[in-house]
Amino acid sequence: MANVPMETARAVFRPGTSDAEIEAVALKSVKRRKQTVLFWQIAILVATLGLWELSSAMLWIDPFFYASPSAIAARLYDWALNGTTEGSLWYNLWVTMQEALIGFFAGSIAGVFVGVGLGRNRFLSDIFSVYIKAINSIPRVVLAPIFIMIMGLGLPSKVALAFIMVFFVVFANAFQGVREADRNMIANARILGASNWQVTRSVIVPSAMSWIFASLHVSFGFAIIGAIVGEFVGARFGIGQLISIAKGTFDAAGMFAAIILVMIFTLVAEAIMTVIENRLAKWRPQQMDVQ
Repeated sequence: MANVPMETARAVFRPGTSDAEIEAVALKSVKRRKQTVLFWQIAILVATLGLWELSSAMLWIDPFFYASPSAIAARLYDWALNGTTEGSLWYNLWVTMQEALIGFFAGSIAGVFVGVGLGRNRFLSDIFSVYIKAINSIPRVVLAPIFIMIMGLGLPSKVALAFIMVFFVVFANAFQGVREADRNMIANARILGASNWQVTRSVIVPSAMSWIFASLHVSFGFAIIGAIVGEFVGARFGIGQLISIAKGTFDAAGMFAAIILVMIFTLVAEAIMTVIENRLAKWRPQQMDVQ
């Protein structure tokens, strides 16, 4: 019932209140809260953009360096209508999204498999832990020039950097999720005759899913970072290349426009990921809203 336990809801109503009445009030309260949150989110956005536009118009900030929302919107419109100096805006955006998506899916799948595998095998985790820590200690963005030197300016070098950015985030969460699995449930499954594979599939992996999904929400942003940093260092197309060109020509509106594009598509991907998570993790108990 709308994240409100029946016993808790009934306690604040008069005796004899039906479950349907309690549920109706709870649903109304949840809907009102969502509307209030949405209102404040929009209000903060409008106020921020309005203050930014006013500050630029009144020269409280230097529009040469900080641009203005109207200039950024005009640049986005021009890019969408006439394209950029590096070709169609949508092609450049597709190149970046393609690099990020391939790196994200490859890094996520590899991170889950390696994290679960090493989490289930303490001997192998002890052997490889020192190498994983050593590689993880390297700032990932400094690998961009190396990947470009080895793989060239095309897709593979950007995918490799996005893969590295995603892999370690997902691996760490999958590994920890496996280690945090309920030992009593594992023991009960073994008592019932479950094999190692059945324990992993039916107990360990579902237990670690919350950790894995939490890492996926963060790691897609890292995949975008990997793709853009790779393009910024060296590329023929992509949003990172547009940012690099805008930087070289002191085009603040162009830089902000590219950043906003990436922000919008990352938020859309986050929303899609949330829907998928909710569908795949229906077994989880609903969290109670904290007022």
